[in-house]
Amino acid sequence: MIELFGADYSVYVRSARLALEEKGLSYDLTPIDIFASEGPSSEYQSLHPFGKIPLLKDGDFHLYETTAILRYVDEAFDGPTLQPATPKLRAGMTQILSILDAYAYRTLVWDIYVERVVKTRDGAPADEVKIASALGPARTVLAALETLIEGEPFLLGELPSLADCHAAPMLSLFEIAEEGDLLLKSTPRLAAWLSFFKSRASFQATAPVRTD
Repeated sequence: MIELFGADYSVYVRSARLALEEKGLSYDLTPIDIFASEGPSSEYQSLHPFGKIPLLKDGDFHLYETTAILRYVDEAFDGPTLQPATPKLRAGMTQILSILDAYAYRTLVWDIYVERVVKTRDGAPADEVKIASALGPARTVLAALETLIEGEPFLLGELPSLADCHAAPMLSLFEIAEEGDLLLKSTPRLAAWLSFFKSRASFQATAPVRTD
């Protein structure tokens, strides 16, 4: 049995879960809350020295870092392939994964979604300066992703890939923020892809308990 450690609210945990679901694999999600006051247990940190999530265990083998987990899930198990067949499209997939990690996550999730949605939901004021400062970088991210879409209905054509699994959790949270919803209208292909992917069974099955 595959065991995935993490919290269902984490976009990175959901990325790994989406890959598992798209492969048709059974797995257990073991809760790890890295924001808990006591932090992750010493046992967990012995497996993940950085104390982050997710972490995957497959028998005696364990693996951390989401993109490594994504590729392992696709290559180690039977099921539909989640990496394109051609070098060009595989390179495009890797490029999208890198953009999401390097430029999208902090800007779209933390600087906009968390400020506009999570903080205000919990009764704290949003940092309007942080949000305003993030809008330009967010536009750059969305425009870049828009140009890298290689077909439809998925980001890289007719079949889902690891790029879809990694992008959907971040962009679906970003869309909840009013700024995110507005900015996505400027990238119609990306917005259409997100609307389509959100209807998939894998996305429904991995929905966090609370997102807004």
